[in-house]
Amino acid sequence: MASHSDTLVVFFGATAGANGGKLGSDEREIILLVWQIVDLHEKKVGELHRCLVKPDTLELTDECKEETQLNLDDILKAEPLDKVLQQFQQSVSSELKTLGRSSYTLCVNSPLVIRQALHPEASKKNLVLPECFFSFVDVRKEFHKCCSSTSPVQKLTLSSMLEYVGLPAVSEQLIGVREVRSMVQLILCILDEPYNHKFSCVETVKYKFDSGACSKTEPVDSETVIRARGLPWQSSDQDIARFFKGLNIAKGGVALCLNAQGRRNGEALVRFINAEHRDLALERHKHHMGSRYIEVYKATGEEFLKIAGGTSNEVTQFLSKENQVIIRMRGLPFTATAQEVLAFLGPESPVTDAAEGLLFVKYPDGRPTGDAFVLFSCEEYAQNSLKKHKQILGKRYIELFRSTAAEVQQVLNRYMSTPLISTLPPPPIMPVSVLATPPFIPTASSTRDCIRLRGLPYTAGIEDILEFMGEHTVDIKPHGVHMVLNQQGRPSGDAFIQMKSPDKAFMVAQKCHKKTMKDRYVEVFQCSTEEMSIVLMGGTLNRSGLSPPPCKLPCLSPPTAYAAFPTAPAVLSEAALYQPPLLAAARPPQTPTHSPAHALAYYPPQPHLYMNMNYTAYYPSPPVSPSTVSYFAAPPGAMAAAVAASPHPAAAATSPMLAQPGALVRMQGLPYNAGVKDILSFFQGYQYADEYSGMVQMNEQARRTHCKLQPDSVLILYNLSGQCSGEALITFPSEEIARQAVAERSNHPFYGQQVRLVFCT
Repeated sequence: MASHSDTLVVFFGATAGANGGKLGSDEREIILLVWQIVDLHEKKVGELHRCLVKPDTLELTDECKEETQLNLDDILKAEPLDKVLQQFQQSVSSELKTLGRSSYTLCVNSPLVIRQALHPEASKKNLVLPECFFSFVDVRKEFHKCCSSTSPVQKLTLSSMLEYVGLPAVSEQLIGVREVRSMVQLILCILDEPYNHKFSCVETVKYKFDSGACSKTEPVDSETVIRARGLPWQSSDQDIARFFKGLNIAKGGVALCLNAQGRRNGEALVRFINAEHRDLALERHKHHMGSRYIEVYKATGEEFLKIAGGTSNEVTQFLSKENQVIIRMRGLPFTATAQEVLAFLGPESPVTDAAEGLLFVKYPDGRPTGDAFVLFSCEEYAQNSLKKHKQILGKRYIELFRSTAAEVQQVLNRYMSTPLISTLPPPPIMPVSVLATPPFIPTASSTRDCIRLRGLPYTAGIEDILEFMGEHTVDIKPHGVHMVLNQQGRPSGDAFIQMKSPDKAFMVAQKCHKKTMKDRYVEVFQCSTEEMSIVLMGGTLNRSGLSPPPCKLPCLSPPTAYAAFPTAPAVLSEAALYQPPLLAAARPPQTPTHSPAHALAYYPPQPHLYMNMNYTAYYPSPPVSPSTVSYFAAPPGAMAAAVAASPHPAAAATSPMLAQPGALVRMQGLPYNAGVKDILSFFQGYQYADEYSGMVQMNEQARRTHCKLQPDSVLILYNLSGQCSGEALITFPSEEIARQAVAERSNHPFYGQQVRLVFCT
């Protein structure tokens, strides 16, 4: 319906709950529709129609009964909504034909009846609304345009507008009839002299949500963004757009939020075309999506851009194809090629532009993550692809989910910003008498000489595991017990144990399966070194490949001594809680420098551990990538904390924890998401190679040329709970360069925050 429509259909609706300014806020169904035609050229009116609507839920609130003067007996005799809408179309078409008119536009006193009542209810009932309900004019906005000296649009009422133009209030008692007749009188008045108004401000309702990409540089008004919480994990952007049906969402304006494991966390940020639609969206707080109620809160444009914004040209090009259905594939073999993925999807689900419709997610160094996004030109092809969910490609089952453009941006942003050198410290480890020497993870093989323990009590330690295994303890390989921790550094309830042979592993699985540990039975599976490595290196196992064996042999009582592991672990001081980046070099065990009251177990790493270590300290690949006791890094710069805290430099210099020579600077006021790369960039030009450290006079070009950025020179400090403290220690090659850096860079902005630099004497 264009703005030059020659006929208006004045339209009114009421629900079984709240009406007026709160219409549609309580999800109640429509029970009354009233309409009347107005010929804009002849200034004539048609017959007034008033139809009751039978809701699916036969219940009226007391407020509704008082306002509408209706009861259940009245609506029991009515037709359902779809029948009444058919009656509306037939009557309007018939009258238009009689008047000789060809088009019409709805006219309402408030957009609530269209946006908050009719469209949401039709969406829930899977009704296809006639085209006329996707455009309308608001009589209040038209009146304000005609009479600009009146009150703001939000404060205008039918009685105040009639009073302004000198018309008496309509005395009709029936709800709906009173409102429609009042609007008709007002329309006829402003069509005449002296107003001669032309109705032109046509509002529209989008037929569907348009997906698209969002740039980080794009301005986003915070008054247009909301946060939806409590969404089903499998919901897509189209499902969210359907929840907000009737309100216009900006192109690419749905951003599904992911948790630290890369999985959807039940939240989404939604951007609307203007603040009016955002305010209407807030009225849908605790409305239902299926059986779940959804919480709706205000959010900011900055939050939206953080989730949905992107700068990658590859992603922009991938998302440039409009009206595509996006599917996310997870768990792909790292060696999978585009042709193998296309063959896996099959001819029944052809990918848009073949290989160009595939986007493999990779780490900054080019390694595959096992994730990919796929474009399909229609819903049918996407549905066919989803039938491949959990089918096998190579030796791995593949998960397929619906995805969004914002999720593509978010996943790519996360993986591309993943630091190659981890700055996230592991949590403190309780002292134990196992794994005293450097842990050893053997080369992955299919030999089933390992066992997996599942369902361990969260308080269980390695001593408890050894006691649980009883006489089989002597068959454990040296350093062969691996406790698996979750992302918070707490026990996950799983552990892996390397046995001396497959026969020993089989025997343990037979005898110890479902044996009790601290009032909990523990499942014991035989598995291979390859399967163990999958978990220890940051993945998960297909449970169907680890079915528990039958329990036929009797369980044996545990021994009382554990002579197989005699060596005690090395111990670090409290200063070692501030873990530095991982190094690809082993360090010898350190001796304690503080009171043993704060002792922590310390397992020096081996170089081979970091050849295969995944770089997912911040954003692990879904499913959850657990950390393990065996993978905690030694603190190569642990002395930095001791140096900074020591009141006597001489004492610090004699400390056995000294990491490297140079001058120390404390950096304060860091953003909590700052990484080693960011800090090195901030100090670019100050960290010279040793052979240039003594040169005072050096031009800028030489400084840039001979700059030697050392990640090991930066130590980001964390508190005891593992959170960034906002401080870091930087080791410079000489005192002179350190003092120069403090003088020139202190109080300079660092990602929007001023940082303070202090020279540590």
